[in-house]
Amino acid sequence: MAAAFAERERSERDLEDIVEIHSGGTDPGDAVHEEVVEVMAEVGIDISDRSPKYVAGLQELKEAHYLITMGCSVTKFNPARYGVESRSWDLTDPDGEDIGTVREVRDEIETRIASLFDEIERLVEEDHVNADSSQGIVGSIRDALSL
Repeated sequence: MAAAFAERERSERDLEDIVEIHSGGTDPGDAVHEEVVEVMAEVGIDISDRSPKYVAGLQELKEAHYLITMGCSVTKFNPARYGVESRSWDLTDPDGEDIGTVREVRDEIETRIASLFDEIERLVEEDHVNADSSQGIVGSIRDALSL
């Protein structure tokens, strides 16, 4: 859900050239839960073709600016060691939850993603003001969200 909302925010805010999104879990399921597909479709986002994946490629995480976890930890990766800002959102795992709870989790993720992108946009605007050229903004802010 978080990656789908982040992709939408990135597109709506025209940040495709600045924001990279990497998504994976520490214990991914075999398929996206049907209730998650259903509640995302309710807000116009189709994730029926997605499949869970392991958060492999810790090298990508080492280059990230933000590492967002949803109630799990990435024990093999020490975000502070690499200068990565880590945020734990500690959300309810929707697996096996009733549809109302899954909707609440979806709405909380959507709100948090929008706030995160507000923050990223502020950073982009500040950098744009401080950059000597338009090239500077892309070179100095290369955010990767690990959601």
